[in-house]
Amino acid sequence: MTGFPSAAIIGAVELPPQRTTSGSTTLEMIAKASRLALIDAGLAPQDIDGLMVGPHVGETPQHVPATVAEYLGIQPSFADIVDLGGATGAGMIWRAAAAIQAGMCTTVLCVLGNTRDKDNVPRSPNRNPIREFDVPYGGSGANQAYAMVAQQHMSRFGTTAEQLAMVPVKQRANAMLNKAAVFHDKPIGVDDVLNSPMVMSPLHLLEVVMPCGGGAAVIVTSPERAADAPHAPVWIRGAGERVTHRALSQAPQLTTSPLAPAIAGAYARAGVGAEDISFLSIYDCYSIVVAITLEDAGFCAKGEGGPWLAQHDFSIHGALPVNPHGGQLSTGQADLAGGMGHIVEAVHQLRNTAGERQILDPETALVTGNGATMSEEVALILGRSNS
Repeated sequence: MTGFPSAAIIGAVELPPQRTTSGSTTLEMIAKASRLALIDAGLAPQDIDGLMVGPHVGETPQHVPATVAEYLGIQPSFADIVDLGGATGAGMIWRAAAAIQAGMCTTVLCVLGNTRDKDNVPRSPNRNPIREFDVPYGGSGANQAYAMVAQQHMSRFGTTAEQLAMVPVKQRANAMLNKAAVFHDKPIGVDDVLNSPMVMSPLHLLEVVMPCGGGAAVIVTSPERAADAPHAPVWIRGAGERVTHRALSQAPQLTTSPLAPAIAGAYARAGVGAEDISFLSIYDCYSIVVAITLEDAGFCAKGEGGPWLAQHDFSIHGALPVNPHGGQLSTGQADLAGGMGHIVEAVHQLRNTAGERQILDPETALVTGNGATMSEEVALILGRSNS
C-alpha cells in the first residue's frame, strides 16, 4: 500500500498565538502567515499556483479561495476549501500532495488564520442536527462532549485524573522552551492541574485548550522544486483520513476514535509502523484526546493510555516526545490554525530548526488532526527522507 504521492513541505510558519487580536482581520492573519511561509521557503508569490484555505474567513461568507487569492495577489490554477475542524490543516497537506501528483499545480500554499475579539465571539447558528438530538438533553459544547469521553474512559479502563494530568504537565515543560507559547513562562505540576477549576467533570481547567487568535501556513511542492529550497525538504510519506459522525450521540464508540483507521492507513501508505516513529505532534485540545490517540496509534494497548502517560517521560528528553512545542494546551489554540501548528512543529523538528526544544536526530513524525468530537480525523506521516 506504499507509493504515496511524492511531495514535500518546504515552508512552514506559525504566528505566535494571542489571547485576543482586537483590530486585526482574518485576511491580515492569513497574509502575515503566507508572507512568512514564502520567505521560509525562499519563494515569491508568483511561485504559488495552488491554494488551500479553510471555511472561515470573517470578511467573506463565500468565495473564500477567490477572496484570499485576490488579497495575496496570486492566481492559482488549483484552489480548494477544506472543512474538517481541527483536522483541516492535516487534511490540506495530503490533498495538496494529491493535486501536485495529478498535475493540477506544482506548489501549494496551505493557510489558516483567525482573529479572536473577546467582545465579539461568533456563535453557531441554531439550526443543525446536533441541536435536535444532543443540546435538548444537555449535550452542549466541546467541554461537555470531551468530558463524557473522559468519563467513559475512566469508567471502562480505570484511567485516573492523575494520569491525565500528566499531559498538560509534560507538555508545559516543553512549552517552557517555546517563547511563542502563551504559557511558556508558567510551569505547572500535577497538583496545579488537579486543583485548577473543574470545567466539566472530570476535566479541569488546565486540561482544556485555551482559544486564541493567530495563523499558520505551510507550503507543499513537487520533488523537483523541493530540491532548490533553502531548507531540507520534509517529505509527506503517508496520510489517512476517516469521518464517522458529527454529534457525539451518533459516535460509533467513545473510547476508540476514527484516528485508529486513519493512522493505520497512514502507516500502510508510508510503509512504517509505530516502532518507526521518532516523535508525535498530535492534536491535544483536551488531555483525554492524547491518551486515546496513543492507544489508537499503537503505542499502547486500548485502555492503557492512562498508565502509559504516568510511566513514560514524553517530554523532549524522553524516548518518544509528544508535542515538543507544548501542544495547544500550552501554546494556545488559534482556531483551525491551532491544528496546523502541529504540522509546523513537526517540520521544524525534522529539519532541525526547533531551537532549544530540538529533539535529537528525529527521522519520522506522526501528526494528527481532530475535528468536532473525535469525528473528522486525519493522520500524516512526515519524514526527513522520501522512503
